[in-house]
Amino acid sequence: MKFLDWAVVVAYLAYVIWDGIRMTKHSGNVEGYFLANRSLPWWAVGLSVMATQLSAITLVGTTGQAYSDGMRFIQFYYGLPLAMVILCITVVPFFYRAKVYTAYEYLERRFDAKTRSLTSFLFLISRGLGVGVVIAAPSVILSIVLGWSEVATIFLIGMSTTFYTMVGGVQAVTWTDVKQMIVIFFGLFVVLFVVVSQFPAQVSFTDGLYLAGTLGKLQTIDTSFDLTQKYTIWSGLIAALFLFLSYFGCDQSQVQRFLTAKSVSEGRTSLLMSAFLKIPMQFLILLVGVLVFVFYQFATPPMVFNAVEAGKISQTAEYSALQAEFQHAHHKRKDAAIAFVGDRNDSTRQAYVAADKGFNDARKNAIEFVKTSTGNSGFNDVNYVFPAFVVANMPMGVVGLIIAAIFAAAMSSISAELNALATASTIDFYRRHFHKEGTDTHYVAFGRLATFVWGLFACVVAIYATNLGSLIEVVNKFGSFFYGSLLGVFVLAILVKRARARGAFFGLLFGISSVWVASHYTNIEFLWFNVVGCLVTVIAGYLISLTVRTEELNTINE
Repeated sequence: MKFLDWAVVVAYLAYVIWDGIRMTKHSGNVEGYFLANRSLPWWAVGLSVMATQLSAITLVGTTGQAYSDGMRFIQFYYGLPLAMVILCITVVPFFYRAKVYTAYEYLERRFDAKTRSLTSFLFLISRGLGVGVVIAAPSVILSIVLGWSEVATIFLIGMSTTFYTMVGGVQAVTWTDVKQMIVIFFGLFVVLFVVVSQFPAQVSFTDGLYLAGTLGKLQTIDTSFDLTQKYTIWSGLIAALFLFLSYFGCDQSQVQRFLTAKSVSEGRTSLLMSAFLKIPMQFLILLVGVLVFVFYQFATPPMVFNAVEAGKISQTAEYSALQAEFQHAHHKRKDAAIAFVGDRNDSTRQAYVAADKGFNDARKNAIEFVKTSTGNSGFNDVNYVFPAFVVANMPMGVVGLIIAAIFAAAMSSISAELNALATASTIDFYRRHFHKEGTDTHYVAFGRLATFVWGLFACVVAIYATNLGSLIEVVNKFGSFFYGSLLGVFVLAILVKRARARGAFFGLLFGISSVWVASHYTNIEFLWFNVVGCLVTVIAGYLISLTVRTEELNTINE
């Protein structure tokens, strides 16, 4: 990176940390630290909701996903608007009027402390793992840019964000989210413009889309009903609907967002804002990945985007031979692409498709060689596509801007999730089971300590996350092991009047177990785990509740 790039990145990081620290004055009491005194406007909460979900995984993992697999991932979000409407009608007014700090407090009122503690514990585990993946994504960028080890960059990013979250609480989280979303959107449009401007003179934007479409990169709807396929319209409308209902309705990192709003109506509006903007935003991010793919039809891409792993074997004769084969395949595909753009007939189309297959085979051979030579069987290159492109092809200053945008995406999610983890740890465990009569100052101090501990835990998880595959898929896989079952408990609590504490507790255990069975003994894709977990939890919980005759339901005093 050039001096100007460094200046942009350093100035941005310094501002974010300073801006978070200055929110300390609003975080002296429990409600101020964890819920911003329920005083935030809907637009700030809405941007924070989007920022919490829009992590660096989205910018790094999703663009890489689009480079390799096209726009199919957009189907994952088709159920989001419906999920938000359902939650606006049900969960938002329900939790807001209950005056709870965490979603799991209600479960004690409805069932018992044991059910509350189990659900909160599962949230802590799933979200602790998830925030580790969120930290792993920007560490990929810094490891390439600086030549540092990923471990060093993980702790730099994770602990710097932990610091301002510890100090400022949810006020710092929300208002820095707002500013970070501005940086992210601006950075995306700059990348889009720069990528297209670097196409060859004879290749227009529509030509590029035509090339991508010819190879199936623009497919946004797959109508096949196949549970073994990751992304179809059915997995988006059904399976992902369950995931979104759980994530935005039962996950403390999201529930805490709309609990900070001034009123029920403003909490609802904040979720609807995300419902209408998320799909267009995700489409834009995926489009950037597709256009990077088009760019590399003409510019020579790295054979292996992960320069660190490639460097370990780059001096071997086998690697040199694979490099020569790869270069030949790229030139052949480039010539075929230019011919196809100039004369779109069936013959040039078939030649282009065949040349692309030859290129993909050459790259696949290189990846397999890296895996066998380094002993890293879990090696995956998709997360390095976007950062490698930015560093190699963006103009001076723009590199710094894009890296700042990736930092913005990372820090917004990390801070929100760490704050949610600290809230659940403090309210659901420490105040509930260990220190019931503490002062506000005492609980805020413990919340800051919990933030620090979870920050360390997430950094350790991040060390192992970068080689697990596409990070956008990894974080949703982690969530899908828990989210459906957690949703099932809240369905029992809110909709099933006959549900009892014993049924909810053991139904949740059955739900988690069913997801484990489905993941090990079936071939269904991870999004459907949310459906399995929810249905098993509800059915098992209801049937077990029928065996309890003397237990009375707890109700919320509204």
